[in-house]
Amino acid sequence: VQLQASGGGVVQPGGSLRLSCILHGDNLGDFAVGWFRQAPGKEREGVSCISRSDGSTYYANSVKGRFTISRDNAKNTVYLQMNNLKPEDTAVYVCAADWRKLSLDPVYEHWGQGTQVTVSS
Repeated sequence: VQLQASGGGVVQPGGSLRLSCILHGDNLGDFAVGWFRQAPGKEREGVSCISRSDGSTYYANSVKGRFTISRDNAKNTVYLQMNNLKPEDTAVYVCAADWRKLSLDPVYEHWGQGTQVTVSS
């Protein structure tokens, strides 16, 4: 299993970005997927996750109401729509997958590389 994250960039405060996480080598429908982020000097933070079964979603309080996670199993892709971005959202965003575990804690078996999100005026 390989995960490929993309969609990061530089955006002004209040702007939006959509991150994508493509799973290669297996069927995304068999995996729960989480998004995590890590800013310089800070611990890795769970941002959002989505179940493999019924598509239940969970969010960190810091992004609730601004970020939306979704999945398209036909495209083997999970998305993270980020709206009303704030400077404190600046971080490297990483996606992770696990066929059993669903959590905002970093308990996943498979991890992708990061994509940089910078929110700055």
